[in-house]
Amino acid sequence: MQTKTIKKSNLTETDIITKFILPSIKNAGWDDMTQIRQEVKLRDGQVIVRGQIGMRKTVKSADIVLYHKPNMPLAVIEAKANKYDVGKGMQQGLDYARLLEVPFIFASNGDGYIFHDKTNPTQLETEISLDEFPTPTDLWNKYCIYRGFKKEQLPLITQDYHDDGSGKSPRYYQLQAINKTIEAVSRGQKRMLLVMATGTGKTYTAFQIIWRLWKSRQKKRILFLADRNILVDQTKTNDFQPFGEALTKVTKRTVDPAYEIHLALYQALTGPEEYQKAFKQVDPDFFDLIIIDECHRGSAADDSAWREILEYFRGATQVGLTATPKETEEVSNIDYFGEPVYTYSLKEGIEDGFLAPYKVVRVDIDVDLQGWRPTKGQMDKNGELIEDRIYNQKDFDRTLVIDERTQLVAETVTSYLKCTDPMAKTIIFCNDINHAERMRRALVNLNPGQIAKNEKYVMKITGDDEIGKAQLDNFINPKKAYPVIATTSELMTTGVDAQTCKLIVLDQNIQSMTKFKQIIGRGTRINDKYNKLWFTILDFKKATELFADETFDGEPVQIMERTPEEIDEGKVDIETPPEHPDDENTITENPPSDYDAQTDGTTDDQLPINNDDWGEITDDDEEKRFIKFHVSGVTVKKMAERVQYYDTDGKLVTESFKDYTRKTMGSQFSSLDEFVKRWNTADRKQTVIDELEEVGIIWEALTQEVGIDLDPFDMICHVVYDQPALTRKERANNVKKRNYFTKYSDTAQTVLDNLLNKYADVGVQEIESMQVLKVQPFNQIGSLSEIIKKGFGGKPQYEQAISELEAEIYQPTQQTA
Repeated sequence: MQTKTIKKSNLTETDIITKFILPSIKNAGWDDMTQIRQEVKLRDGQVIVRGQIGMRKTVKSADIVLYHKPNMPLAVIEAKANKYDVGKGMQQGLDYARLLEVPFIFASNGDGYIFHDKTNPTQLETEISLDEFPTPTDLWNKYCIYRGFKKEQLPLITQDYHDDGSGKSPRYYQLQAINKTIEAVSRGQKRMLLVMATGTGKTYTAFQIIWRLWKSRQKKRILFLADRNILVDQTKTNDFQPFGEALTKVTKRTVDPAYEIHLALYQALTGPEEYQKAFKQVDPDFFDLIIIDECHRGSAADDSAWREILEYFRGATQVGLTATPKETEEVSNIDYFGEPVYTYSLKEGIEDGFLAPYKVVRVDIDVDLQGWRPTKGQMDKNGELIEDRIYNQKDFDRTLVIDERTQLVAETVTSYLKCTDPMAKTIIFCNDINHAERMRRALVNLNPGQIAKNEKYVMKITGDDEIGKAQLDNFINPKKAYPVIATTSELMTTGVDAQTCKLIVLDQNIQSMTKFKQIIGRGTRINDKYNKLWFTILDFKKATELFADETFDGEPVQIMERTPEEIDEGKVDIETPPEHPDDENTITENPPSDYDAQTDGTTDDQLPINNDDWGEITDDDEEKRFIKFHVSGVTVKKMAERVQYYDTDGKLVTESFKDYTRKTMGSQFSSLDEFVKRWNTADRKQTVIDELEEVGIIWEALTQEVGIDLDPFDMICHVVYDQPALTRKERANNVKKRNYFTKYSDTAQTVLDNLLNKYADVGVQEIESMQVLKVQPFNQIGSLSEIIKKGFGGKPQYEQAISELEAEIYQPTQQTA
């Protein structure tokens, strides 16, 4: 029997990979199970937000990644169909290689390879045949020389990752962070800093680092330090669970030397009194690895409690983890740990689609901008004489409480939730515990219907409130609907993994960039399952002006909405009183003496959750520090409410979605004629629609802003090129007037007439899918195959009829002249 020869140029990219590239790789000795992975998705796809709608950009996967061992990448192979040049995929492969930090890139069309070899700077690219593909040993040896690995480093560098059998593997940036840390340890480096944005999996990264060092026996006793019970407990239960019986949590200020992996609150290991320094129960050389979570908090200052522990175990390898390294004149992470071995920023996380983008709604209140001054001799609600001066934004809810201002903030939050999603998890950051309680009360009174359904709709979650703290786990659990709104001060600024938090309200004076980044981090986690792709920041205190700071690395998403004219704030004359310190600066690094006496000998579960709780002041403490005046009867109103977007340079940009569409289309098509030509020549209009969605044009959002339900073609013509709006129904009627269907059989005419009606109702996407023939009214005519065969004579004839129908629908009119 004669074998039919398949022409290689007719093969798809997948066929080229299957029939030519994979056999070539396997023949060179690469193991199919442990060293070859196909369709490796490195990014999740950036979330594009328009109005209240979010969608992910489609991302391409690396065709093939080659590994020395699982999670130790060496090379990227990018394939193209044979109709393209052999090196067509090189630039794409170079981009993937940059993410994975591998030096070997191959591009192929099935005829051979273009081999890009960064280890050979004298000849970066060469062409090799399919039979000349390098062996695993060849690339590994070249890689080791390229990275400068010495023989004694290899046992640690090649130590296996933990594999739980679920198929979970580190993301590309986690791989880099883990591998770079392991390599640094193998070189004998003692102190390392990893900077990874909130929500990017620092704890999982730390687990894999510890696992490989522990399994290799390079490090035998490990201490993982955190400053919050919830962090320690989550770590023990989740990421660190594979350590099994080797793992313990330090409780009752007792370090048990029988265990190898120790999780501890640093508050449980130290204190101002010598007898509280539990870390001294073991010798200074007991721990040979210490991981410090959120190290910007406790270990940055020379006199901090964490630093005391680190200095005691100075011989141990010490790795600091933080999303926000602290660098000021007084404190420095880098001074202690050195320059970061790896950094993955908030901006990178948003661009890759691993972190949620966000929009900012700035709300300006008149008393904040213009200030408030008491009348002569005015007494507050408690009978205190109010100091005669002008109070402004930094005073409110710190030295002066205005009930009406609290009410207005609560009303604005309630209105926003009612207009978007009343069940959207919300964190409101207040100045102190008293402020958080008053905000809770105002929100309860404004939401009686929700409170009737569940009294936990609004909860105060602060360090002094055991009932509120007990609800923290429920708040961050996506499966738990309640609480919905949490009012807080300091307790939830860090370490709270609120995956479904969709609204962050800033009614707190924030001047610290570190604290601002941590607060923003409460909303940056993505949860596709619960439709949490982006979040909103509702800012009442101008805190988001910190976006313009050069140390901020993640700009808000561009939101295309109409916004009011900005108020000219420069005309407002405000007398600025002496500033009170920012909350962060009032937090003591060491517990106060009354705390020590109270908690000595208690279990960790009875300890405050973290340093911030020492900063949470009670009403009694407030009286000792300063008098807080409390007034009511003040007229308070909003002066402006607007959506803002800051670009990568921290500059304010305000732009409608129509403006964005015009600008984007200008970069895609030089003229209306070019767009019309692309539309008319496309075999499927859906292809053009998808292309425009890829660059961020979301039709539903554009329809909402324009206020007219138009076909995508007419929407672009109207919005971008100022053509008169022509509806789908008008286009369909124009086709019917031309008596176009008469050349077809009766059955075909009936089908096409119904398809035209479908177009008028739904759009061109509907008529381009054959599946529409399976539903009413088409299924009354016959089955899909019967309609195509009897009505049109076959599939090619049916597809031709659809093309002609679309040509009639989009026949040039005055609109596109």
